[in-house]
Amino acid sequence: MIKLVVGLGNPGSEYEKTRHNAGFLFLDFWLEKLNGHWRYESKFDGLVAVCSIESNPVFLLKPLSFMNRSGVAVGKLASYYKIAPGEILVVHDELDFEVGVVRFKYNGGHAGHNGLRDIINHLNSNAFYRIRIGIGRPFSGGGASYVLSDLSGNDLVDVESAFDCICAHINEIITEQSQVIVNKVNGMIR
Repeated sequence: MIKLVVGLGNPGSEYEKTRHNAGFLFLDFWLEKLNGHWRYESKFDGLVAVCSIESNPVFLLKPLSFMNRSGVAVGKLASYYKIAPGEILVVHDELDFEVGVVRFKYNGGHAGHNGLRDIINHLNSNAFYRIRIGIGRPFSGGGASYVLSDLSGNDLVDVESAFDCICAHINEIITEQSQVIVNKVNGMIR
């Protein structure tokens, strides 16, 4: 069972609605549906919430140390609560998918995503679950300016539709994480 769900993003109002903050945006979206609230936890350098899934506590974490240092907060919380890498789900943006496409996977590399790279380094493992939310690729130019651009118009609509789909399956994802669930979820979400 998943015990920790991490959303990746950058803190601060200038990054709030950016493509790179898809993980933060999803956790905010989900927590609102749960009528939950964030609280700052200095020992984890992040915003933390706790929800109950089938009577089991699940931590939600938004690291506030910027994307490239996300692993610090994840490592601290996982160590403190003795959460194994295989009990962690990381939600993040994915350049390689069209906007709004979502895929669930277990294990793997960082594929150049610095937030994932730092988490892998701090956990000393890549054996955790991921929900990858497509943000598309720029038609031209650098990736850094693109991922730090705001989601708007149809792209925002598509990403929020993806969030609805994830929320429809999140309990199964958290409690069952089997290959059957991976195939089912990947087949149903855009």
